[in-house]
Amino acid sequence: MYQVLQYIKFLFKSTNQHGVHSPFVYNLVTKCFYDKTRFTEYNKITDFKRRLKKVKLKINVTDFGAGSQKLKSKSRKVSDIVKHVSISGKNAKLIFRVIKYFNSQSILELGTSLGFATQAMSLANSKSRITTIEGCPEISNYTKTHFETLQLDNIKLINGNFNDELKKLTSNKYDLIFFDGNHQKKATLNYFETLLETSNNNSVWIFDDIYWSKGMTEAWEIIKEHPKVTVTVDTFYWGFVFFRKEQLKEHFKIRI
Repeated sequence: MYQVLQYIKFLFKSTNQHGVHSPFVYNLVTKCFYDKTRFTEYNKITDFKRRLKKVKLKINVTDFGAGSQKLKSKSRKVSDIVKHVSISGKNAKLIFRVIKYFNSQSILELGTSLGFATQAMSLANSKSRITTIEGCPEISNYTKTHFETLQLDNIKLINGNFNDELKKLTSNKYDLIFFDGNHQKKATLNYFETLLETSNNNSVWIFDDIYWSKGMTEAWEIIKEHPKVTVTVDTFYWGFVFFRKEQLKEHFKIRI
C-alpha cells in the first residue's frame, strides 16, 4: 500500500522533458532515458532473461538485506527469482543506455543477483571495468558460471558482505555505482557515506527502489540534501544522484 500511495503522489509531481530547464538533465532525459534506438545488444539482454525464466533449479538464498516482499522461502527456483526479484527487462535496457550515454569506464554494483543488470552494463561498454558484489554464496556461484558462458570478461564478481568488501574499495574512483543490494535505510546511508570518497565530478550513482519502504524513502531524502549532491533525478523506481559542482542544486521527478 505504501508504494501505491507514493506512486500516485509521484504521478502528480513528476514531468517529462518539457518541465526540465536544466540543459544537463534535459539532455539526459531526451538522449538517454527516452532514446528509442533498437540497440542490437537488447536481443542478448532479452535472451538471457528468457533462458533463466525457464530454469527450475532451486537455490538456497541468504538474504542480508530487506529480503524479497514476494518470496519468503530460502529455497527459491531460479525462474521465481527472475519473475519476482530481478531487475525488469525495461530497467536492464535503461541502465544499458545510461552506461552508453555517460561512457562509464569504472563501475561498481552492489547486489549482483542473477546478473541481468551486470550483463547489460557489460554490453553497453566492453572496455569498462565492472566490480559487482553479491552477498549470497550460492547465487554468486550460479551467476558467475553464466558470466563465463556469456564471455563477459570485463566483470569481476565478488562474494562477500557489503560492509567488509566496500572498505577494500574506498581508494578507487568510480564513474557509476548501482546500489541494488540492501533496501534498508541504515545500510543504504552507510554505503552512501562509505563510498562518497570514490566519487568524482562526473560520477553517476543510481539507487534502486527508493520507494521500497518508508525507511528507503527517508534515506533518499537524506541523500538528496547531502552537501556534495547537486542534482538528483527521481524516476520512482530509481534515484539518480550527481555531484557536478558546476550545477545548481536541483531535484527532478521524471516519468519514464
